[in-house]
Amino acid sequence: MKIVKITLGIIVLALIVYQLITGNFKLRPYSMLFLGALILVTGLAELQKDRKDFWGYMNIVISLFVFFVSIQGFLMN
Repeated sequence: MKIVKITLGIIVLALIVYQLITGNFKLRPYSMLFLGALILVTGLAELQKDRKDFWGYMNIVISLFVFFVSIQGFLMN
C-alpha cells in the first residue's frame, strides 16, 4: 500500500504542478481522479491497520465525492 500511495502522490503532484506552470487546466479531471484514488487508498490503509475509527471511513466517503466530481469534469469537457 505504501508504494501505491507514493506512486499516486507523485502522479497527482506532477499533474498539478504541470497545470500551474502551463496554465492549461484541461487535465484537472485526471488530477482529481488520481487524487480520489490516493484518498481511497489512504482510507483503505487506515482500515487495514485495524483503526476502524472516523478518519478511515471519512477518507472513503471523501474519495467517492472526489470521484463524482472528476466524472462530472470528464462529462463537461
